[in-house]
Amino acid sequence: MLHPHSPSPPPTGTPWSTGLLVAGFAAVVVAVAVMAFGSQLARINPALAVILELVVVAGVAPSVWRLRRASVWRWLVYGAAAGVVAGWTALLVGAA
Repeated sequence: MLHPHSPSPPPTGTPWSTGLLVAGFAAVVVAVAVMAFGSQLARINPALAVILELVVVAGVAPSVWRLRRASVWRWLVYGAAAGVVAGWTALLVGAA
């Protein structure tokens, strides 16, 4: 039996509701950043926008991908990956 003032045992399992909320927030922030960056660069030169978007994502991806094994950071990593895909999709749909 636990003493009334003893700390409760740590929760077990995956915190899906909190994790998905964090991933969703990261996805929205990254998607907005990708769309803002890409749309402003496309006003200058569409080819430059594509090249720079690929360079930025390729430069950040290895560092971010290493964090996916940490219990808290994995939600941010997966949300950021979804945000990049969503941002690029929105840019392509907006350009068509």
